[in-house]
Amino acid sequence: MADAPSDSDSCAGSAHKALCLRFVQLMAAGELADFASVVHPQAVNREALREPAACRGQGPAAFHATALWLRGAFADLRWELADAVAEGELVVLHTTMSGRQVGPFTVYGPDARPVRVFPPTGRTFSVLQSHWCRLQDGLVIEHWANRDDLGQAQQLGWVPPSLPYLLRRGRATAAARRAARG
Repeated sequence: MADAPSDSDSCAGSAHKALCLRFVQLMAAGELADFASVVHPQAVNREALREPAACRGQGPAAFHATALWLRGAFADLRWELADAVAEGELVVLHTTMSGRQVGPFTVYGPDARPVRVFPPTGRTFSVLQSHWCRLQDGLVIEHWANRDDLGQAQQLGWVPPSLPYLLRRGRATAAARRAARG
């Protein structure tokens, strides 16, 4: 049978949860220096595959790039914590992300070229997410998430799309692809 957690384990778990919550909430308004205070220099974001090239690197700059990408499309971003669990160096946050789409949201392919652009709808959304953070040296070294992307797409009017929205999306995607070619 496992030993009961000690007070020091509980304190470490609380500190780890607070660090990871701060990390997620920085996506809404954090600057590069803020990310440097919580993100390890070799940190990787396992969710960056469909993000711009600048988001796919390591360390604080890559996570800051993800924040800028999200902020370019969504205003009033917030993550509200429902629950947090810490086990050693692993922390899981159960959150609700909310915001309003005010700019185009671009999804990128493995080659970092635009695949699809979702023009702004002005609509709000609120979706459940879980964020998993692995810590090393007291900083986030790895992040991955489970998100309700379909729920978000439905709330924003991306699916099912109206014919006028499909046309706007097609024009926006074509323009982004032309711009990526130079």
